[in-house]
Amino acid sequence: MSSSFKSSGQVSYELRGDVAVMTVSNAPVNALSLAIRQDLVARIKQFEEDEAAKAAVIVGEGKVFIAGADIREFKRPATEPHLPDVIDGIEACSKPVIAAIHGVALGGGLEVALGCHFRVGVKGAKVGLPEVHLGIIPGAGGTQRLPRLAGYEKALEMIPSGAPIGADAAKSAGILDGVSDEADAVAAGLAFARSVIDNGTPLRRCSELVAPAVDAQVFADAKAAVAKRARGQKSPVVCVEAIEVASQTSFADGMAKEREMFMELKNSAQHRALSHAFFADRALGKLPEIEGIAPRALKSIGVIGGGTMGAGIATGALMNGLSVTLIERDDEALGRAKATIAKNVGGAVKKGKLSAEQEQRIFDEALSLSTDYASLSDVDLVVEAVFEDIDVKKQVFEKLDAVCKDGAVLATNTSYLDVNAIAAVTKRPQDVIGLHFFSPAHIMKLLEVVVADKTAPDVIATGFQLGKVMRKVAVRAGVCDGFIGNRILATYRAAADAIVVDGSTPFEVDDVMLEFGFPMGPYAVADLAGLDIGWATRKRKAPNRDPRERYFTFADRMCEQGWFGQKTSKGYYVYEDGARKGTPNPAVLEILTEERKEKQINAQNLSKEQILDRYMAAMVNEAAKVVEEGIALRPLDVDMTLIYGYGFPRWRGGPMQYADEIGLEKILSNIKAYAEADAYFWQPAKLLEELVASGRTFADLNAESGNNSAAKKHENA
Repeated sequence: MSSSFKSSGQVSYELRGDVAVMTVSNAPVNALSLAIRQDLVARIKQFEEDEAAKAAVIVGEGKVFIAGADIREFKRPATEPHLPDVIDGIEACSKPVIAAIHGVALGGGLEVALGCHFRVGVKGAKVGLPEVHLGIIPGAGGTQRLPRLAGYEKALEMIPSGAPIGADAAKSAGILDGVSDEADAVAAGLAFARSVIDNGTPLRRCSELVAPAVDAQVFADAKAAVAKRARGQKSPVVCVEAIEVASQTSFADGMAKEREMFMELKNSAQHRALSHAFFADRALGKLPEIEGIAPRALKSIGVIGGGTMGAGIATGALMNGLSVTLIERDDEALGRAKATIAKNVGGAVKKGKLSAEQEQRIFDEALSLSTDYASLSDVDLVVEAVFEDIDVKKQVFEKLDAVCKDGAVLATNTSYLDVNAIAAVTKRPQDVIGLHFFSPAHIMKLLEVVVADKTAPDVIATGFQLGKVMRKVAVRAGVCDGFIGNRILATYRAAADAIVVDGSTPFEVDDVMLEFGFPMGPYAVADLAGLDIGWATRKRKAPNRDPRERYFTFADRMCEQGWFGQKTSKGYYVYEDGARKGTPNPAVLEILTEERKEKQINAQNLSKEQILDRYMAAMVNEAAKVVEEGIALRPLDVDMTLIYGYGFPRWRGGPMQYADEIGLEKILSNIKAYAEADAYFWQPAKLLEELVASGRTFADLNAESGNNSAAKKHENA
């Protein structure tokens, strides 16, 4: 490796007595950019040549050691020095190099530490190799050095899951040589270096260690278990294969094989999708309308309604340090709500997410129960979670308008209804917002922040702030029937129903979507949610149904029989003795045969590929309309909504990323072909047609910083 790189000064070098301290400084997370890699090479050379330095300590500036590679560089051709070579240079040093870890050492950061001869952590430090979450494997020796240092079982536990471990666990595994009582990583590193120098401790190079032998069956079992969990994602399985390579070959051959596997994954659609999701996560809250706008105060909240949803929202708020006043119509309902919250909180304590002291504080101090709306006079924000009926919700908002203090945020947790109509019954529509939680609300990550016509920017900012406090992924949505997620869901569910009436079975559709990577197919999901919910929605929409719409009655006929899914032990599937997983209900096929007869439909036998193409075309087309109308500001908002709220496989990046990957021309031409049989349902989105005509993609719209013309048009409307 050449060491002629000039230092940019991002890794400083300072002699403390006879110990060289090299400080990596690349805010905010000390990512291993080209400049940092060049500097490390130059500083290691300087250390080797510095006769006054007997040992070196590598530390990170700020809050972390090194949190990994600079993934923005992944989109560009790799530039020397490559990280594996930098780490080889550190390991080849003739004098001891110590990694002093505080905050986190993740990915390339842990790989740098594994290239050092010793590692010391301060309390609270965490180490891990999370590359799997980006659809790749560690590519700078992580799969080869970690098993040699900590054993194959530990490597198989850490690398395919990507989960970090704390300092004490890392010490037990042999990854850290010590956990210091020093709060300061530099002091911890200097003390460790002193003992190494004074004791003449021999250098330990991970590449030269021999891990205890392990039975080949361990890898076969790990691969099977990981493949089952990964549901189609390749990188976790390749992680196991790379660790297995370490058990079979020399270090040099293992490194060559790791690099080959890493490069293959780096060039894959799965890596592109997971990188897209990584950056989209960070872009969600970056909205022009709330840039520089401070949220309103947010210490205490009110929740109206103590059913499953209201109790779930209250639980999530209480578990994250907010005070909650919950309103129900009578003491009996309050008792039920409290019991649900107690069960939710107790479950979190069992899983170690909350301490027994926190549980005690929630019920002693943070939770108030009341039947009187006047108890909400001082809360900062109220979430209404009553029955999904606009008249009921309007009555609630009239009461809230009368009792809540000036500046309180009034939020509705509606799934479909018009937030503008709800805001209009108050004298303060600027304070009204939709906060669409997903059930169970204390567990599900997605929160749609629904912005009505008159919602004030600081109220939007407060919605996002609440999401942050409650550890939700908040996505901005505009007002329409179903907002982003449920509107798109209604469309691809309608497409699924057409596929089924045209000749496939609900079970075939579910199997195709499971194979695609969803945790459940749409019909199994409907059973879980309750078929009566969809039935109520269809009845609500019936008066305005367009005569051109193909309407199917099989789901209504099932509901008329009292089959509402899991809650009644029968729906599309039959659930014996309260089982969570059902077996296909043969009576559904009879109902479908009946409907085909009535409508004179000749059943077609669609292939798996045809089912998938039709289902995804409906999803992408409706999603494009949602972006075109400004309901979602950017394609990435749709992607994150479907990933966090609807089980879309993250490793496919969301429907818009998937559409870009398979080609928008293909999607559009499929839609046009389907329109020949059903022109009303298959109306191509204008945005999709425009993108295909101009040779652009949804990714191009994301790159235009979320201010595409459709969103601007919506804001100016």
